[in-house]
Amino acid sequence: MLTIRDASFGDAAVIAEIYNESIEAHDSTMHDEPKSVEAIRAQMEGFGQRESFLMLELDRRVLGWGVIKLYSHRAGYRFCCETSVFLRRAERRKGYGSHLKKAVIERCREYGYHHLLARIFADNEASIEYNKSLGYEMVGVQREIGYKNGRWQDVAVMQLILEDVLPEISDLR
Repeated sequence: MLTIRDASFGDAAVIAEIYNESIEAHDSTMHDEPKSVEAIRAQMEGFGQRESFLMLELDRRVLGWGVIKLYSHRAGYRFCCETSVFLRRAERRKGYGSHLKKAVIERCREYGYHHLLARIFADNEASIEYNKSLGYEMVGVQREIGYKNGRWQDVAVMQLILEDVLPEISDLR
């Protein structure tokens, strides 16, 4: 059975394992060095109350994870977050990512985020199309923003506006 649950500190090892597959593939993150379990735990400990990892499992085996991170600590950006999903490389293109990203989007809605951001290597057409299928729209490309794989990398910036998420009156300072 396919399930989605909140991550715990005990998930740090599998989060790192899955993320490190993508780091080694050099196609979806600007990180070059593998992430340690301690680094993932530290990230989790630093999360605010509207940030989290979600875990995707099939029959209790973790297939991937999604993360919701505050876009900026500046007050004016409090309704914006960045979202990412990472799956085990062997589990991609099976529909699991869409299932997980939909759950991430719903959690963003619960957290009161209005603007969701995704950053993707601009030549990663599959990921761009996947995000478009979930309602994200392309808003620009940051040219030559990163250097990876011996060349400059462009990064596509995509957004999803949750029209039904409005700030509470107390949030309108």
